Amino acid sequence: MMQYPLREEYIELYKLIKVLDLVDSGAEAKRIIAAGHVLRNGDIELRKRAKIRAGERIDIADIIIKVVTSS
Repeated sequence: MMQYPLREEYIELYKLIKVLDLVDSGAEAKRIIAAGHVLRNGDIELRKRAKIRAGERIDIADIIIKVVTSS
């Protein structure tokens, strides 16, 4: 499980995937989301710019990302 410390109110889903270096580009992140390979709190998320906030869980294949509040 990975943790991402959120420094703002939210981060857009495709940016989160990109900033964690899970893909090579934002376009690749958008393709993965559009193909239905990303779960947000257990449900498929198709919105590339979905606002991800602290406390949420993102699953991509066998990678789990927990978004936490930055200390």
